[in-house]
Amino acid sequence: MDFDLDAAGLRADSADLKTYLEVLARKLELSLPAQTTVTRRSKGLLSREKVVESIAVTLGEFRYEVRADGQAIRAKAVRGVTIKTEPLELDQWVHALTSELSARAGESAEARAALDRLVN
Repeated sequence: MDFDLDAAGLRADSADLKTYLEVLARKLELSLPAQTTVTRRSKGLLSREKVVESIAVTLGEFRYEVRADGQAIRAKAVRGVTIKTEPLELDQWVHALTSELSARAGESAEARAALDRLVN
């Protein structure tokens, strides 16, 4: 998938990470608005410009979260209680999220449409 390949090319350069997270946040908010929470903060003390601080996507029992410092996790919850949290590299995080979306796309037309919006 194009989305996977974009993530694999991403490296730890902080400028690239910030730009990547901004683009990723917009794509996820448009593709999965009910499942995505984006936290933004002011760029500077008196700035009106906001930057992405974290992105969280909830798909079934999994929550995928990535922060501006590059930390990424996949957490599994049962009845609202997190039972497992797994740290991931950013490219692994994107691959896991994409795989989960692909699996769900096979189950519903809504998930298929969301995945299509995400990768295009």
